[in-house]
Amino acid sequence: MTAKPLFPRSLLALCFTSIYGAAFVPAIAYGQDTSTAPQTNRAELTESTPRGIQRFGSDAENIERIETTSSRLIGKANANGYVVSSINEDTLSFLSFQHIQESLNYVAGAGVQRGNGQEYLPALRSPVLTGAGACGGILAAEDGVPLRAAGFCNINELFEAHGEMAERIDVVKGPASVLYGSNAIHGVINVITPDTTRGGGLAAFDYGSFGYHRLKFRQGKDFGNSGIGINASITRDTGYRDNEGVDQEKVNIRHRFESDAFSVTTGMTYTNLEQDTAGFIVGEDSYKDEDIAQSNPNPEAFRDATSLRLWSKLDMTFDGGHALTFTPYIRDQEMDFRMHFLPGKPLEQNAQDGFGVLSQFNYVVNSAFNIDMGLDAESTDGELMQAQDSETVGSAFLVETVPVGKHYDYTVDARLIAPFFALNWQQNTWLLSLGGRYEDMQYRYTNNMNVGRVREDGTACGFGGCRYSRPESGENSFSNFSPKFSASYKLTDKTQLYLGASRGYRAPQATELYRLQRAQQVADLDSVKATNYEVGVKGLTEGGRYTVSLYSLRKDNVIYRSSDFFNVSNGETWHRGIELELSQAFGNSWRIDFAGSYAKHTYEHSQLSGEVDIKGNDIDTAPALQFNTRVSYAFSDALQGQLEWQYVDDYFTDAENQNSYEGHDLLHARISYALSDTITLFARVNNVLDTQYAERADFTSFTGPRFFPGRPRNVMFSASVAL
Repeated sequence: MTAKPLFPRSLLALCFTSIYGAAFVPAIAYGQDTSTAPQTNRAELTESTPRGIQRFGSDAENIERIETTSSRLIGKANANGYVVSSINEDTLSFLSFQHIQESLNYVAGAGVQRGNGQEYLPALRSPVLTGAGACGGILAAEDGVPLRAAGFCNINELFEAHGEMAERIDVVKGPASVLYGSNAIHGVINVITPDTTRGGGLAAFDYGSFGYHRLKFRQGKDFGNSGIGINASITRDTGYRDNEGVDQEKVNIRHRFESDAFSVTTGMTYTNLEQDTAGFIVGEDSYKDEDIAQSNPNPEAFRDATSLRLWSKLDMTFDGGHALTFTPYIRDQEMDFRMHFLPGKPLEQNAQDGFGVLSQFNYVVNSAFNIDMGLDAESTDGELMQAQDSETVGSAFLVETVPVGKHYDYTVDARLIAPFFALNWQQNTWLLSLGGRYEDMQYRYTNNMNVGRVREDGTACGFGGCRYSRPESGENSFSNFSPKFSASYKLTDKTQLYLGASRGYRAPQATELYRLQRAQQVADLDSVKATNYEVGVKGLTEGGRYTVSLYSLRKDNVIYRSSDFFNVSNGETWHRGIELELSQAFGNSWRIDFAGSYAKHTYEHSQLSGEVDIKGNDIDTAPALQFNTRVSYAFSDALQGQLEWQYVDDYFTDAENQNSYEGHDLLHARISYALSDTITLFARVNNVLDTQYAERADFTSFTGPRFFPGRPRNVMFSASVAL
């Protein structure tokens, strides 16, 4: 891939003209938490990690923060019973990840697998999710606003969030549908961008192996009752494998206005990705062969994507303690990518634009009882075209059934409306919450081609018909109700027990309904539903904190592609496990951070994969044991080091449980040195032992074993300057 200039003219113009000419002042160093610290709920324990290594001896019980993921209201922490795992800004700065998957390793139960470039497959209390609508299992958001509309998710959508320069990343595990609606079945990943309107600044540069380099810039101006700021990054990565590479630009712009009666915060995120993609390598243990691992069998593959989101959040408080938040937003996204993994390697072009609103009102009845209520609504127009520009290579069957020309060309107009409520009661050591959400989703589908499994020109394919089938234009609607109950009991000042029961759901995605194959003419699908039960304990220790969770989640109406290549929704799966997250300081120099899970994910329905009954089998790509351990040591106030051990258990790579990947252990090392009060230097070595491993292992009947190979030992050097 030809490297692009580090400073694209269009992005520079956007960055600097968007400041409106505001003057800047010296600011707080990167990595310091600049948020205010409201009082937390009386029955809640603080969930903040001891932050910098230099603070090992600090009193973790006194560190509090605003919660924006479990409630939209400022200063309202965990009122609706969601347990949130957070990766804070100091941790993200020390890591300086090249791919967001690296940071999500720090969350127990998250098993995200990196693909090539910025691609990935998600997993959160689940197997790695694959398939047309698999992205609907985990909701991805930035600053509380979902990155994609409910019926138009993308499996790689987190590359549209500015995680590289986030203030923190919050992860809600388990169904969060009462607050977030469809798609939050296994949880929510919410990237929180920094409030640059309070002032402060940063300039940083990363330089690493395989042509990786990144520029980061942050600056803001606080005018008192208003402020404005920018947060931007530019990434260039020519890659380890042949003919791969990433050019990526991201920018956040934020404005704040406050008065005695209300505050309005407005944010904009723009992202641009141009990626040359390296595909799977095939063959048993092929990732262990250096030449094969570095090769790229799909040099023609690429992905180009842009996204723009604009939101404005109104916060108001009233006499009596009542509070209101109201957030209208708009989205505009486009993406082209070569589907190198399909016969004929067609080009997909998709786009969506729309607008919506998120709201929440908290009514305080008395000191013990309050009510949350809200109405969310969204309107989205989506379009998709898949077309092939050259003859298919392969067997006579493939050549005949996968023709040149358009395969799909359709538009979908979607409308969503969702009222929700939560009743919250708190007294002494108890906190109870009971809530529910009703959501109605309407799709209006327009097929812009001929109907059925014929070529674009209307002629029939041999061997019974073409591979791709187009349904007639029509409408589909899905209505769901999601209840949630949670309870917590403060056993001591430092220990809290909690339990919860909830129901999550996701409506079928547009691609599952309208991108059909073979003889299927209509996809008669139901919403996927998930019932979750969870118990746990969380607490504070001298210099640390911990959370232990046990959960059991059963999913019904799971959508999958049958052996007849039909999209059907009669699958059942069961997901259960135990998780531990721990952060513990020892004196003023040592700290251990641990995030691990042991889980079982099984098929609970006698659906057939070929001729094999897979009921009771382990779901493929679902390691039972995964954990991440970091040991940090402060040599001095200025010099800090860390070793990280990442473990992934072996797992089956097919539904029949006949093929498997052996798993891997990785060791990473990091060190930072504060050269002055404003300048910090970093050095990082990833995969210290140069382990041969696969980021992702898979098996298909067409290719056999296939892999995305992991990168060999690589380094990154960084410099960060507080402005």
